[in-house]
Order: sequence, then structure tokens, then C-alpha cells
Amino acid sequence: MGPALVTPYALTVDTGIRELRAADHLLHTLAAELALPGDVFGCTHLVRGKRPRVVVSLILPSEPLQRTALERLTARGHEVAYGVPDPVGRAVLFPGSASLTGTLTVADVLSRSAIDRVSVLGTPEPPAPDTPLATRDHVRPQWQDGALVLTAMPAAGGALVPFEVPDPTPCCADH
Repeated sequence: MGPALVTPYALTVDTGIRELRAADHLLHTLAAELALPGDVFGCTHLVRGKRPRVVVSLILPSEPLQRTALERLTARGHEVAYGVPDPVGRAVLFPGSASLTGTLTVADVLSRSAIDRVSVLGTPEPPAPDTPLATRDHVRPQWQDGALVLTAMPAAGGALVPFEVPDPTPCCADH
């Protein structure tokens, strides 16, 4: 697990959400309502089984903030538990996430945010630091073996784009 995932100040919130987009929105709403600082990690986690859903985790920097968040979330009727459900969360909120807009170099992405590395689909080597990355204002890295990794794919003109698109087309949308 990454350093952020082993903090004792983590909470998991289960509201029964079934879609990533709704979970992303919930994380942004919670960050605003709870006035969370920029060093918070907010991740989505897929829960499989009899009741598939998406839960969110908040990795907070202190015990007082954890206690306040827990009180406010439970007062709103949310199901809240201590810790994170798994070590492979998809980060929506993370240090520096707000600065990852427009087109940046890979070096800029790494220096401005908590992202540890960028990987490119189908390529064993990391991209060059000066490779442009068109963020589409939607950057969702995932925890992998203790590192926050942004998976990207090649785009026109030698640039990269994050693998996850901001507005995916639902399966069979044209039927």
C-alpha cells in the first residue's frame, strides 16, 4: 500500500452508489461540504459480490479532521467505517489534482501532484519527461503496488492522454 493508504486517519463511505461518475461527484461534494484541505486523498473502490457498488475513501491528514468528518458523515446517514477497503483505490482527490488542467509535460504532472509515475499502455518504458500530456481536465491515477500511477495512452502528435476518458459513452449507446 502507498504511504497515503496506511494512514490511521482514513474513512470509507458507502452510500450504495453504483457508478464511478456519481462516486466522483460525491467525493467533490464531500470535499466542499467538509472544507477538506488539499492534502486529502479521495478514492473510489469497486465492491463486488451480492451487492456490487462503488464506495469512496477519504485519507485525511489528522485525527481531529477524521473525527469531524466521521461525525458529519454519520449525521447525514452515510454508512462510514474506519480505514480503506482495499489498496488499489482510484484517486479523484489528491494533492495537486486541481493543478492538472490543460496540456502539461509528464515532468509537470509528476512535480505538481502526488502522482508517482506515468505509464503508457502497451509500452514497457515510462514516457520521456518532456512528453506532452493532454489532461482533458480529468486525471484519475490508481494505487498500484504502493505508488500512485496515471495510466495514459498515445494521442495525436506524439502526446499522451489519460486512459480514462471524462465522459465515457455507455455500452450500446447507439442502439
